[in-house]
Amino acid sequence: MILETLPDIPRVLTGLAEWAACLVYVLLRRQRLPVRRLVVVAAAALAVLVAVQELADRLPFALWSLGMAAAVAAMFGFIVTAARVSVRDAGYFAARALVLAELVASLHWQVHCFFFLPEGRPGTPWQVLFFAVVYVAAFATAYLIESRHFRPALPLEVSWGELASAVAIALVTFFMSNISFLNANTPFSGRLGLEIFYIRTLVDLCGFVALYAQQGQRLQHRARAEVTAIDEMLRRQHEQYLQSKRSIDVVHRKYHDLKHQIGVIRAETDAGRRASYLDGLEASLTGYAAQADTGNGVLDVVLTTKSLECAERGIELTSVVDGAVLDFVSAMDLAALFGNALDNAIDAVQEVPDPDRRLIKVAAYARDRFVMVTVENWFTGELRTVDGDIVTRRDDRDRHGYGLKSIRYTAEKYGGSMTVNTEDGWFVLRVLLPVPQPAAEQRAAEQPAAERPAADHAAGPRHPGR
Repeated sequence: MILETLPDIPRVLTGLAEWAACLVYVLLRRQRLPVRRLVVVAAAALAVLVAVQELADRLPFALWSLGMAAAVAAMFGFIVTAARVSVRDAGYFAARALVLAELVASLHWQVHCFFFLPEGRPGTPWQVLFFAVVYVAAFATAYLIESRHFRPALPLEVSWGELASAVAIALVTFFMSNISFLNANTPFSGRLGLEIFYIRTLVDLCGFVALYAQQGQRLQHRARAEVTAIDEMLRRQHEQYLQSKRSIDVVHRKYHDLKHQIGVIRAETDAGRRASYLDGLEASLTGYAAQADTGNGVLDVVLTTKSLECAERGIELTSVVDGAVLDFVSAMDLAALFGNALDNAIDAVQEVPDPDRRLIKVAAYARDRFVMVTVENWFTGELRTVDGDIVTRRDDRDRHGYGLKSIRYTAEKYGGSMTVNTEDGWFVLRVLLPVPQPAAEQRAAEQPAAERPAADHAAGPRHPGR
């Protein structure tokens, strides 16, 4: 039997805790309602949650679970409306919000009963002040803790299995924390009032920690999956580069063989047939003889291969590339950088309906102690974004959509950066890479004096009268 009976948490406070917990997760998302509409929706949600709790308090004990289900449904509706997330993401947030609300409400009420129930303790104004301090401090702390795992710019993308795990943790936590109020005659129930409050708070804390750990594991799993996908893409790009190099060698051998065959054809006595053979043969060799010469063997292979691919697809590819300035980049990274950039550009240009606008421009040049790589192409003007990040337009996101991530990964590997701009139907990808200091100094020393404005300025002004 219960030796000491203490008042349960007022339903109004429970509704406030549920509302504040939902608001914490709504504010963690960048994609949410504008401020004015959010205020209106939040106010309506607060009224609904408090009303649901008050109504559930009037239901018979047998319908207690129905009242709590209605409260969870109201929390779900608030999140899915205000945060603009998918049903799965909203369910994931609702499960976490339920546990957080139970934890804060239980913690506040446990401490409240300890300090304010005995006679002679501070009255109602102090109790209200204590409630405000505890709730504001608890939910602000929860926001700071959860913000480490929920970045506003990153999509949540909860799977059904992850949602089921979160819901299971929330339900078990909720059941175990309230079992003493449902039935005191169980091995897991408390019988003293303060003991019951302590069990409830402790179980809710364990549930919150479990959900926090689950989200941490989700992020680690996603990070490992992205790194694995990028590494696989780098490996495939390098294999593609090696295969392209072998193919180009074969083409060049064929090209030189055919040059000798042309001499044989010219010995043809029939002038008409000879001219026809020559015209056809020379036309077939034109594309294969277009070997890129950038000063970097890797770039020569990549650009030549992509030029042939563009020619087959009716795309014009122009390049002004100084490959020597990229000698400090490894062959594998260079193949991945230009291969992914050109693959994305080719995919985008193919969607352009006007054949005259199927154009790609590639440039790479040194500026001061940096190397700038730009890839520009026409596109349809339609980009698919998630939380501000450009994502693939293909349905299979598990195998596609890592091109830009790989380019950014490669740029940051060398201390550089990647930027993307769109304007008037043009998609512009820029990669800025710092040149390692020894290489920069060596090029500056080898550069003619007339082409070194920085050295001239250092020696003194050209126009003393300025």
